[in-house]
Amino acid sequence: MRNRMTRRSVLRGGLATSAAALLSGLPAGKLLAQEPEKPTEIIVRAWGGDWVQALKAGVSDRFTEMTGIAVRHDLTEDNEIQPKVWAAVAQNRIPPIHVNWDTTTNATKSALRGVTVDLSDLPNLANTTDLAKPVGVDGYPIVNTYGYVYVLAYRPEAFPDGAPKSWRDLLDPRLKGRIALYNDGIGFHFPAQVAGGGSLDDIPDNMDACWEFVKEIKAQQPLLGEDPDFTTWFQNGEIDAACTISTNALAAKKNGIDIAWTVPEEGCKFDTDGLWIPKGLPENELYWAKQYINLALTQESQQIWLDGLGLPGVVPGLTPPAGLAGDPSYPTKPADFEHLIRISNAVQVQNESDWFSKFKEIMQG
Repeated sequence: MRNRMTRRSVLRGGLATSAAALLSGLPAGKLLAQEPEKPTEIIVRAWGGDWVQALKAGVSDRFTEMTGIAVRHDLTEDNEIQPKVWAAVAQNRIPPIHVNWDTTTNATKSALRGVTVDLSDLPNLANTTDLAKPVGVDGYPIVNTYGYVYVLAYRPEAFPDGAPKSWRDLLDPRLKGRIALYNDGIGFHFPAQVAGGGSLDDIPDNMDACWEFVKEIKAQQPLLGEDPDFTTWFQNGEIDAACTISTNALAAKKNGIDIAWTVPEEGCKFDTDGLWIPKGLPENELYWAKQYINLALTQESQQIWLDGLGLPGVVPGLTPPAGLAGDPSYPTKPADFEHLIRISNAVQVQNESDWFSKFKEIMQG
């Protein structure tokens, strides 16, 4: 699923005041006179299904209403858009998107490559929690927008004795062909390391335990896919359990499917996604791309956007969606993170491509 400096001084003077006008809800045409020319549209890369619908409701539609600028969502997978953006910046071409909605790990790769615009001057950063700040990079080449958990989602009907307590419960012969993972194993590597008898302290130097457990899981003939696939598979009754972001299970539940999720004893991976802007945009388009991200950091936009995803945001005072207060997939307090696995983005950036390749090699072997 899902992958990824200087500040332009010409924007600095007007950004804070114009942002106030943008976020006040004034109709299009009522913004401050010094704002640069509006493009017809901006292009935001996004994930499909319920993901893009939530972004559209919480941020994109509000942005269009306030500015008159259309938002086009490019649903190219993050791993596929990444080399296209990198190549455009390297060749001094205008990049194919204005804003990239990306995993923080992938975004960090782009930041370390020097292709991202610094966002430290966004006024609404002052209202965010520490979760918004990317770790291991200078400034704000990315703004984290929420966190999420790769839960063990399951159909209660398939687990009559209660929620699975361990990831090893997926090895039950009756689940053969009835479990699902991401096609690169994202979210599964770390709990697999523990389920295979290894230690998180051995990541990344010795992950033999992880790969041995992945081999055991391969014998279960899991379905491999992307975010929208999990919702579809649960809805069609094709799977009984999956390692997936809780949003996908929540989408199936909203559609009337009896589904639940849990954090097994080995733990679940916790991570973040964020928004960033590639270098090389025309000045006026860069300005409005920044305004889009600034709007995404308001309490109003976060509430609508993340209600649709069922995820905790980076602005204080958000109300958890119905039924998710205290849920293990909706951590907000330090105690909520005790059974969640957080591995530094630096380690993930350096090793994730190798982990993806190793996972695919095992599954295709």
